[in-house]
Amino acid sequence: MNHRKFPILTLILTAGVLAASASAETPSDARNAQVDAREARQQQRIDRGVQSGRVNPQEEARLQQRESALAARQARFNADGKLSRREQLALNRQANRDSRAISRKKRNLR
Repeated sequence: MNHRKFPILTLILTAGVLAASASAETPSDARNAQVDAREARQQQRIDRGVQSGRVNPQEEARLQQRESALAARQARFNADGKLSRREQLALNRQANRDSRAISRKKRNLR
């Protein structure tokens, strides 16, 4: 994987989150902004783990797959134009599992 691409992606996601949160008009927009911000923070944690050498390329690939799955699930939930509270809770549960996986990989607790 190209490690230089992900910090740029993080910057783009963060800028998008800031723009979305500044213009958040509905509860659904605010929920999406919260989920997007969390995804960006988790991406930064993965990037820092790779840069420090605590996350190897195979672990990084697996963590990136988990993050992609979370983004795909969010896109499915948004297919109807809104993110309900229940859908946000489901995304948060998945993000919690992903966060624990990032922590385990960074501490090498496979």
